[in-house]
Amino acid sequence: MIARARKPLRTLLIALLLILPLASQSRGQSALVAELRQLASRYHEDPARLDTMRQGLAEAVKTDSHLANLLALAQVCFIWGDIRAQTVDEKLAAYDQGRQAAKRAVELDPKSPAAHFWYGTNTARWGQTKGVLRSLFLLPTVREEIQLVLDLDPKFTAVYSLAGQVFYEVPGLLGGDLGKAEEMFRKGLSQDPKFTGIRIGLAKVLIKRGRIAEARRELQTVLDEKEPRNLADWTMKDVKEARRLLESIKDRS
Repeated sequence: MIARARKPLRTLLIALLLILPLASQSRGQSALVAELRQLASRYHEDPARLDTMRQGLAEAVKTDSHLANLLALAQVCFIWGDIRAQTVDEKLAAYDQGRQAAKRAVELDPKSPAAHFWYGTNTARWGQTKGVLRSLFLLPTVREEIQLVLDLDPKFTAVYSLAGQVFYEVPGLLGGDLGKAEEMFRKGLSQDPKFTGIRIGLAKVLIKRGRIAEARRELQTVLDEKEPRNLADWTMKDVKEARRLLESIKDRS
């Protein structure tokens, strides 16, 4: 009789062991993570929401370093630095906060392409803001993160934007290469032609290579895009940059 009683008890314990990790994971992920998935492409409708989102996720990771929380914090810090920061110091602080969150995400899950991407992206943007020549010590880290993303998931389209930007920004003597930058941007666009941020990067390369007519076509494509991959980025960043670049080359042929 005792043996029969033990069997259902053992079954119950096994079931609890299977359920508890899932319940813990559900509790660990902040509700802000789901909200950010929507906000990331709609933040132009309420940019100030990025402020409370960043604060909320920063608090969330203090009590629960759930992978999704860390990735969301890394992403919102990057967006906040681009959109909401008013000074260079504010930008640097945001990108560094995002960088540290992504680094923790990498440590938590070394196989996460998103973790490596946000670590590399925030690090690169911090360096770009600080000044490329003053941040060369970060270049090996950024390159390593790019390669890791490509190895883990070559379909992770955004990494081609990061890779192209690095090849474009870095001086030739230190590994910069306009040809490789163009290759990276074009590869990204082959995966997602509506990724307007990548098209802006390609246009910059074409301008620098003296291919002005091609650059104009790419920039006009950005302005004419009816269904951009990220409506908020297109509205707040890409349209403005496309117009600025078109103005800068209006007298060139």
